[in-house]
Parts: sequence; structure tokens; C-alpha cells
Amino acid sequence: MDKHEFKSIIEFAVNNEVEAYEFYRDAAIKVKDHHLKKTFEELAEEELDHKKFLEDFLKSGAKEIRIDETSDYKLAETIDKPKLTVEIQFTDAIALAIKNEEEAMDMYKNLSEISLDDEQKKLFIGLMKMEQMHKTRLEDVYVNIAYNEVW
Repeated sequence: MDKHEFKSIIEFAVNNEVEAYEFYRDAAIKVKDHHLKKTFEELAEEELDHKKFLEDFLKSGAKEIRIDETSDYKLAETIDKPKLTVEIQFTDAIALAIKNEEEAMDMYKNLSEISLDDEQKKLFIGLMKMEQMHKTRLEDVYVNIAYNEVW
């Protein structure tokens, strides 16, 4: 993989983080519930952190994103993607965020599978793990909230 290709992949990932940031920022503006606003604002900030991580990674000259394996609870596969409304419930808002992270994770996984270049594969897998880490954190929040509501 040449330098231009590598830079293009990271810039693509940065753009995805910006889109996720904008989604969460806009969601924070739209919802009425104070706790949801705060949650969406925190998620937006995390997306900005991911963006900075990727920009710093690009500047560092490293060729591989090294992220520890995280658990994948596969919770996202069991929930439907809710629509964002001003009256969205907290668990639905977290479910929506989980589904968004799952979609990003799946995109990078698919890109790694179709890539013919080993360096590209490693890069896409690193990006997938980054999204999986965020998804897992959101799944933890969802389980703690959803099951508390059931009890």
C-alpha cells in the first residue's frame, strides 16, 4: 500500500468520525431529556477523540492501529435500530448509538475482507476494533439500563 492510499484510508475514517460526531451533536440538540442530552454530548466528544487519535496516528507515520481485543457481546444483532425523535427513550437512544457503531464496525470488517493488500487489511481491522471498543462500551450502558428497567 502506498503512502497516498494509506492517507486516503485514514482520511476516510476521520470523515466517518466527523459524521458520527455531527449525528450525536445533532441528537443532543434535538432530544428533550436532560440525561440523554448529556449522553449524546459525551458520545459526540468521544467521536472527536477518535478523530484526533486518527489524525495523530496519520502524523506519527505508524502503519498499523494497535488496539487490544475487546469483547463483542453481539447485543447489537439482537436489537432493532430505533428512529431518532425528540421524545426518544434513553434505552432506545443507546440502542441507536450501538447500531451506528455496529454499522461502522461492519463496514471496516467488510473492507478488510475484500482488501487484497495485507497492510490495508491490518489497517481496516484496527479501525474495526476501534469501533468495536465503542460499541462494547455502549452495550455495557444498554445492559445496565435496560435490565434495571426490567427489574
